[in-house]
Amino acid sequence: MPDPFSFRLIASDGAARRGEFVTPHGRVQTPAFMPVGTQATVKGLAPEDVRLTGAEIVLGNTYHLMLRPGAERIAALGGLHRFMNWQQAILTDSGGFQVMSLSDLRKLSEQGVTFRSHLDGAMVELTPERAIEIQALLGADISMQLDECLKLPAARDEIARAMQLSLRWAERSKRAFEGRAHEGYALFGIVQGGDDLALRGESARALTDIGFDGYAIGGLAVGEPQEVMLKIVAETTPMLPEGRPRYLMGVGTPHDLLEAVARGIDMFDCVLPTRNGRHGMAFTRFGSINLSNARHANDARPLDEQSAHPVARTYSRAYLHHLTKANEILGQVLLSTVNLAYYQELMAGMREAIAGGRFGDFRAATMAQWERGDLPPL
Repeated sequence: MPDPFSFRLIASDGAARRGEFVTPHGRVQTPAFMPVGTQATVKGLAPEDVRLTGAEIVLGNTYHLMLRPGAERIAALGGLHRFMNWQQAILTDSGGFQVMSLSDLRKLSEQGVTFRSHLDGAMVELTPERAIEIQALLGADISMQLDECLKLPAARDEIARAMQLSLRWAERSKRAFEGRAHEGYALFGIVQGGDDLALRGESARALTDIGFDGYAIGGLAVGEPQEVMLKIVAETTPMLPEGRPRYLMGVGTPHDLLEAVARGIDMFDCVLPTRNGRHGMAFTRFGSINLSNARHANDARPLDEQSAHPVARTYSRAYLHHLTKANEILGQVLLSTVNLAYYQELMAGMREAIAGGRFGDFRAATMAQWERGDLPPL
């Protein structure tokens, strides 16, 4: 019998929180960043390399795995952990983001969403109940309710409609999930409401009344300015139960993570580290470095000789520049690894600072280093 899901708040420093949650596949320290493994892979990286960056949990996607290779097939092969050779925790997104991103290929109703598959045109239905069933077949440690995510800006009436629909789907998701609770798995509800604080409050209160193992803030980083996103986060987190993890979905840059932790967020996911790595961009404690820039062509220095990760310490900028310009796969792999390692290093630094009661100093010093920028010139 796996350990039941639980969350423990270890320390607070202002609104910033240091915690830990237990899943059937291990403990996860928070604040935590989850690399995105949409199709049962963090693009370009072997699972053991993802683990070496410090990641304790990754994210998979219900919609994409439903289409290919199929949830029933993955279940027959032993579940998603065995299928992708990742023995740590997995959270699965329910497909709500695809309701927005694939809006030209779907039809929305009270019952759920009907998609025309982007792979072969086949019609597939995703309801709150089916989304929970798929995540159960995958064996996700943390499942997400099905919701409707809107791109911003949007009219208030439309935001309210989508939020209310998401709440009704939350109730159905909870009922569908109840049979799995004894196995130690968790279900998170998703706060919607766009950029409207009153609607966010209504959503947060209703989800708390329904009762979930954790609470996500969805529908942000979808077109609104960063200051709007951070205001919504700052106003929403106090409405959520203190003893449950808080997850900001699909966010973001290192600056986003630092500022959201300062406002009470515990969990994040984003494609940015690997996507930018595939396009020649490295995230470091000096800020972002564009390796396609010609000024790196003769630079024998590593990205960061003090990094805990060997790739950032040992490969020269000149070599990484060459790989980027030559469009070599190795460059994409190395920079994706560097970026995930930096994100994990940033999260570890925040955890240590919160526990020591010096998060404010850490935040200021980190931002000052980013503002100073890259290493001095040769």
